Formats: sequence, structure tokens, C-alpha cells
Amino acid sequence: MELDQHAEELASALGVDKEEVKSDLQNLLQYSVPLDEAKQSVRRKHGGGTSGGDAPPSSKQIADIDPDDGNVSVTVRVLTVGTRSIVYQGDAQTIREGELADESGVISYTAWQDFGFEPGDSVTIGNAGVREWDGKPELNIGASSTVGVESEPVETPYDDRIGGDESLIDLDAGDRGRTVEVRVLEVDSRTIDGRDGETTILSGVVADETGRLPFTDWQPRPDVKEGASLRLSDVYVREFRGVPQVNISEFTSLEVLDEPVAVTDAAPRLTIGEAVDAGGMFDVEILGNVLEVRDGSGLIERCPDCGRVVQNGQCRQHGDVDGEDDMRVKAILDDGTGTLTAILDRDLTEELYGGTMAEAMDAAREAMDKEVVADEIASKVVGCEYRVRGNLSVDEYGANLEADEFEETDDDPAERAATLLTEVRA
Repeated sequence: MELDQHAEELASALGVDKEEVKSDLQNLLQYSVPLDEAKQSVRRKHGGGTSGGDAPPSSKQIADIDPDDGNVSVTVRVLTVGTRSIVYQGDAQTIREGELADESGVISYTAWQDFGFEPGDSVTIGNAGVREWDGKPELNIGASSTVGVESEPVETPYDDRIGGDESLIDLDAGDRGRTVEVRVLEVDSRTIDGRDGETTILSGVVADETGRLPFTDWQPRPDVKEGASLRLSDVYVREFRGVPQVNISEFTSLEVLDEPVAVTDAAPRLTIGEAVDAGGMFDVEILGNVLEVRDGSGLIERCPDCGRVVQNGQCRQHGDVDGEDDMRVKAILDDGTGTLTAILDRDLTEELYGGTMAEAMDAAREAMDKEVVADEIASKVVGCEYRVRGNLSVDEYGANLEADEFEETDDDPAERAATLLTEVRA
């Protein structure tokens, strides 16, 4: 049924103008409020209650919920409860979000008001809307929903996830209501243009014994300082530049730990296929053979305003510019499980080239060809195996690893192959 038909039916039942009803529905739908929930909100606004001929919600297990279900009722265990402030229809609104579970599975939820449930509670939620979020069904718990506490705990195989305690390596973009224990490795203060004007935030890197991730503290706290070991309860994770980022909000509680959190100096080593399938990682190490040094390597020029690579004196954003000299390498690596492009900055490129950028520019002038620098680098690295460590991002254009380290391996391939065979046979 088209939106016009829904609006016409509602307007007729409520005795109000169709265009006003349609506008109300559109405002709600643009924020991904399920249609049934939006219609009920419009009914309440115009004094129509929650009636209107919609079928009562069916009771379902989580594994059976589909984005097309409309409204459902579930009996579940609350795993996590996160709190966040958003702008909804121009106004700031506080929402609760997290995960629910039963014996069949786990589902995320958004609650548009505080229903009072906490992690570990067993509840029956009636008339919850279902929407699709990130390709999966999510429950939308609104004003027309009901929440009742169960006297007997709901049995689930996910009790170890109650409370949201996680290691950094297990965090994914979209996680909410998580608790982490970390050490602050780097922190900087900067001013940004926020939704309420200029805002000071803290950003940097936190770590535990499983890995490292970038973070942002949207309400700068004096305890968030380099070297501090912290327990952060109720953080959420979103994707920033292709990798998960820990977000510390006004609702996050912070505890300074007496004992320092153990951190690792090593990055997790994955195959290229595993790293790409993860969808982006802040700090990862891979081994791969260099298949090719791509065009745009060697000597390049960058826009002085935005840093983009300049082609024939043209920046895609700023037009004609006087480019600033720089060096980089874009190397395609393969390990048999997948491929990615390793991007090396000036320092790493100079190391590979075996000379400074000034020396590379002299060589290019002598040959009257800038490509001699990229050709020289390619002659050294193509066909060789390298260990690369850095930040991996994956998008529709492919997988790119911004390298912090790029070293030729000295592993014995035969020995590594024998080790792998032993693991496979075990």
C-alpha cells in the first residue's frame, strides 16, 4: 500500500486533513520509525487512540522475526542497555538501545523512552515495531509498546554477554551499551563544529591486551589522559574512516583503575581474507607478496588545502592549485586469501627508494621522467613478501591499508608451509 493510501485511510478514520496526516507520517518514516508505529503515533496525536483495524502483534522468537513483520511481542533477556542523545524532528531526545536475547538468538533494539529495564532483566515486550537496520531486523520500542517483568528468568545461551563487557578486538561498528577496560595511549584536544556550535572534544587511541582502537570523548573529562587506565561503561561504537571507533558520551560512566590495563605492542596478524571480511580494522598486521606498484606511486603532488593528490595541476575540490611535492607507494599485496592495496607515506617510501625525496626529484629531472622513481621502487619490491602493519579500511572501491610499518620478511616459506600443514592436520 502506498503512503498516500495509508494517509487517506488514517485521515478518514480520524476526520482530519489528509495532507497533514501524510506530512506527519513522512516525518516519522524518515527517521526509520516502522510504518505501524508511525501510524499509531499519528492516531495518538489526533486523539484516535491506538485503534484502527491493525492486526494484534504476534508473539515470536527472535530467530523468527523478519523486517516485514510490522509489530511483534517477545519474551526476552536484556543483554545490554545503552543511552544516547539524538536529534529527532529538530529536538534533542534521549533513547535507549542495546541487545535482547532468547534461546533462539540475539536482536538489537531502540527504545524511545526509558522503560526501566536493566541488563539481566527478563521481560515481555508487547507491540514492538520491527524495522531493518544494517540488513537485519531491529525492534523499535515506542510509546505504544508495553514492557512487563517476568518472574522467571528467560533461558538463553548468551548470558556471558549480559552487561556488555568486551575486549577491543571484539567491538564492531554499531555496538551499543558496551563496557571496556582500556589504557589511554594517545589523546589530543580539538575544537569542531558540533550540532550546538563549536565544541571541544578529546580524541586519540586506547588499547587493551587484544588490540587498539581510536576513541572520541564528546564530553572531555580530565581523567581521560595519556597513560590512564579506565573502565568505561556505556560506550557506543561507530565506523570512522572505515574502522570501529569507541565513543564516550555524556552517559558514559568512567572509573579510574588502580591497576594498569595490560596492553599489547603487537597487532593481531590475520590473513588478507580475514582482515577484509572484518570490514575494517584500526591496527592489523598481514603478510603478502607484492604483485604490483600501482599508478600514482613515487613522486606526486598534493593540494595545499585538502591534501588530495593533484593531477595536471588540478585538485578535484579546489581546481587549479600549486601542488606540494610528496612521495607515496600504492602496492597491491596478495597472500592467496585475498588482495589489498598498501599505501605508504613519504617516510616509508623514502626507505624503500633508498634515498630522500630531494634525491628522487633529482633523478626524475635527470631522466626527464617522474616515473623512474616508481619504476625503481617496483624493481625492488614486486615479487617479494612483506609484513605490513597499519589501519585497514574496506569500501566499495576495495581494501586499503594505511601502512605504519612495511618490512620484507625473513621467514622461511618452507618452514611456514610445514607449520600450516601441521595445524591443518591437527
